[in-house]
Amino acid sequence: MKPLELKISNPLKQIKQPAKVKNNFTPEEKRKLAKTSLDFESMLTRMMLKSMTKSVGGLFGENNYGGDVFDTIFENELATYMSEAKSFGVAGKIYEKLTGEKLDINKLRFTKINVKNSLKNEIMRKAKKANAKQNKIAEFEHIILEASKKYGVESELIKSVILAESGGNPKAVSKANAKGLMQLTDATAEYLGVKNVWDPRENIFAGTKYLALMLRQYNGNKDLALAAYNAGPGNVKKYKGIPPFTETKTYINRVKHYLNNLSSS
Repeated sequence: MKPLELKISNPLKQIKQPAKVKNNFTPEEKRKLAKTSLDFESMLTRMMLKSMTKSVGGLFGENNYGGDVFDTIFENELATYMSEAKSFGVAGKIYEKLTGEKLDINKLRFTKINVKNSLKNEIMRKAKKANAKQNKIAEFEHIILEASKKYGVESELIKSVILAESGGNPKAVSKANAKGLMQLTDATAEYLGVKNVWDPRENIFAGTKYLALMLRQYNGNKDLALAAYNAGPGNVKKYKGIPPFTETKTYINRVKHYLNNLSSS
């Protein structure tokens, strides 16, 4: 097939028409477009910073411990700051192309500050809540250390299980009628010879003993041991691994979250 040929009578008139822009965006749509435009500029800035610092081994040098992590964090923060504080114009061009309007960075910055403040307040609230929980188990520190030494279970793991199970409340009772700091069921408490499930010492020692049994049964695999502690070893055997229960998966993640925080503190 012979290709179509365009007849050009006047080459000077063959100028591309400007793209039509949609000018009926809602304020919320405009805000999202502005944010996306700035995010795109920020991404380009990060790439530029990474390229510029690559020859010197990154912002913190190649032999600095954890330097690759810090590089990424600072590159992201610096790129975001550069785009928001003094845009290079890329975001403005994109926004104007889409909406036909100029990008008001100051207005967007004010909105983002409000969002960041809200997030900051939420993070601080959660941090205070987490600290309050950790302070609750501080009074049981000596018991936890004794149980840790006796049964060979790391103290941070015991604390993490307590935080996930009861939040450090020795009088906690679950929907399944599990009781105390380490949420022992009546059957488990009886099996472990617990006389007073409400006694913090008995509860912690029994819970730690059971946790130690699960760790030995699964050759030190914490995920399987925690799954068995939460859902029972029967379910771990039945499903040949972590049971597909949302509660159990959430429980394992919660314990590991506490464990990571306690181990790094």
